[in-house]
Amino acid sequence: MTIHASNLSFTYAGAGAPALQGLDFAVEPGEIFGFLGPSGAGKSTTQKILIGLLHNYQGEVTVLGMAPRAWGAEYYERIGVSFEYPNHYLKLTALENLATFGALYRGPTLRPRALLEAVALGEHADRRVGQFSKGMKARLSIARSLLHDPELLFWDEPTAGLDPMNARRIKDLALEQKARGKTIFLTTHDMALADELCDRVAFIVDGGLALIDAPGEVRLKHGRRLVRVESTGPGGVEQREFPLDTLGDDAAFIALLREGGVRSIHTLEATLEDVFLRVTGHHLAGDAT
Repeated sequence: MTIHASNLSFTYAGAGAPALQGLDFAVEPGEIFGFLGPSGAGKSTTQKILIGLLHNYQGEVTVLGMAPRAWGAEYYERIGVSFEYPNHYLKLTALENLATFGALYRGPTLRPRALLEAVALGEHADRRVGQFSKGMKARLSIARSLLHDPELLFWDEPTAGLDPMNARRIKDLALEQKARGKTIFLTTHDMALADELCDRVAFIVDGGLALIDAPGEVRLKHGRRLVRVESTGPGGVEQREFPLDTLGDDAAFIALLREGGVRSIHTLEATLEDVFLRVTGHHLAGDAT
């Protein structure tokens, strides 16, 4: 097991309420695990514990076989982190940034130029990062997290602020890492991103976990078992809904098919955001915290 948490709790100094309350979850090797929730839910607090930035937590946590607070510097040889708000050396070029961070690792690193090409920054390799847009800095952060070819990645809102083409590139990069056996802990409030990438998702609200399951199972369990048929008739375009479980014996549905004019047929699956709202009562708004 790559990550395991049991009764994980955390309270910030001076806070009136805990930021995390009794979290239990596990992440398997080679899995993209989505940690999903609205602003202030406890996502970033959990990530900070897992990457060793917060130590005074309660409960048990192991990452790669040891508690994060028990690891030494070698821990950061095995994990890669991309924060939502990147921290780069703004007066250095993209290439110089990667070379500088690459020099901190004991083992071999990947070629910086190849990584910049992978995140569509190859033509900007010699440009100062202070001149980069927010999206370019985010992609540079993704490249930096991959420098030492780590086995476990923590990505926080990896597609935030990206245009569709570059967001697609980062999604493909995540799937490439998974295909190579890497594990990704994905922190986000973007349900569409999680639905597309994640093997399993966890819903966190007010410091507690409300649900953990595969996205497809979540949508099926909480969706409406109906099909919606859109067809053209004398009155124009019409929509009708039929129960999915009795579809084969539904005389009205069969008659509609025989009449012709059917434009589309869709099952009424819930989206992850629909389920999140139904299960937790919270909307997904704001950025990650």
